[in-house]
Amino acid sequence: MKPNKIYMALTAGVVCIGLLGSCTKDPLKNMTNEESRIYITNYDSTVNFEAFKTYSISDSVAVVSNGSLREKTLTETDAAFLQAIKDNMQQRGYELVGKDDHPDLGINISSVFNGQTGVISYPSYWGYYNRYWDPYYWGYGGYDYYFPYTSYAIYQIREGALSIDMVDLKDANSNKKIEGVWNGLIRGEAIFNASTAASQVKALFDQSPYIKNNQ
Repeated sequence: MKPNKIYMALTAGVVCIGLLGSCTKDPLKNMTNEESRIYITNYDSTVNFEAFKTYSISDSVAVVSNGSLREKTLTETDAAFLQAIKDNMQQRGYELVGKDDHPDLGINISSVFNGQTGVISYPSYWGYYNRYWDPYYWGYGGYDYYFPYTSYAIYQIREGALSIDMVDLKDANSNKKIEGVWNGLIRGEAIFNASTAASQVKALFDQSPYIKNNQ
């Protein structure tokens, strides 16, 4: 698989920097949920997608947490994403068939969550945040905050993504393995939203004009 296009919608805030008072746009400030999203598509450039005519899609969404399958779900949001994929595949000329009807392509969808915890040694961490509280507040005017030991900041990050995988089932029996031919990945804020599922999936397919069957 080779990386295709990476689409990142950026925005809009303005920040003024420097002694000359020059202003420049700050793309990471005041971003909407839609503007925060990143759409990444990868595909096998040796594959002729017009050689496929039929496809089948999973009936639920796999929930993957830190590399392990947690469960399979079919929530309202899951159903919206599955339907959006079906709509785009139909528009590209592919026929939906049952998984037992020997489809040419198989499509799986996964909600992927990764969590990470770490510790930062940050000697001035507490002093930095305590500057918002003046010692006068506690009745000790003229005092300074200090900590007679090294401070540690513990952080935890949890991020989510939606992954759509397209695999070649047409040649699976001949080479005894199933090869992926396309992957779409969505990252950003509030991506698990039924009302925006259609536009998010469309963004992935818009980046993938080679997925088509005109026969």
